[in-house]
Amino acid sequence: VQLQASGGGLVQAGGSLRLSCAASGFTFGDYAIGWFRQAPGKEREGVSCISGSDGATYYADSVKGRFTISSDNAKNTVYLQMNSLKPEDTAVYYCTADKKPPMYYYCSGYTYWGQGTQVTVSS
Repeated sequence: VQLQASGGGLVQAGGSLRLSCAASGFTFGDYAIGWFRQAPGKEREGVSCISGSDGATYYADSVKGRFTISSDNAKNTVYLQMNSLKPEDTAVYYCTADKKPPMYYYCSGYTYWGQGTQVTVSS
C-alpha cells in the first residue's frame, strides 16, 4: 500500500486548498481512506474519512460544512476540498487507508499512512 499526499501550501484565512491522495497497491473498494491532521503540540486527529465501497463519509465537527472529501475510484485518488480555512486548520495533513468492512467510514484504526503535506493558514 502506498499513499502519496499533495496539495498543501500557504493560504490566507478564508481561502481554499484541495489536497489529493494518490493510492496504489490495494483495491479501492475494499478500503476506507481518510485524512488526519496534526498541529504542533497536539495529537493527530481524524478530519474526514470515506468508505471506498459506497462513498459514505465522516467529518470532524470542526470541519463540517467547510471541508468535503471525495474519491475518484477510477484514478485511485481521494480529495479533500478545504474551504473557508481558518488559522486553526494549520497542521500537517496525512492521508491514511486500511482494509475495512463495507460501508466503514469512521476515522479510527488505520494502518497505512502517507507522508504529510503542510497546510498553513495565515490570519
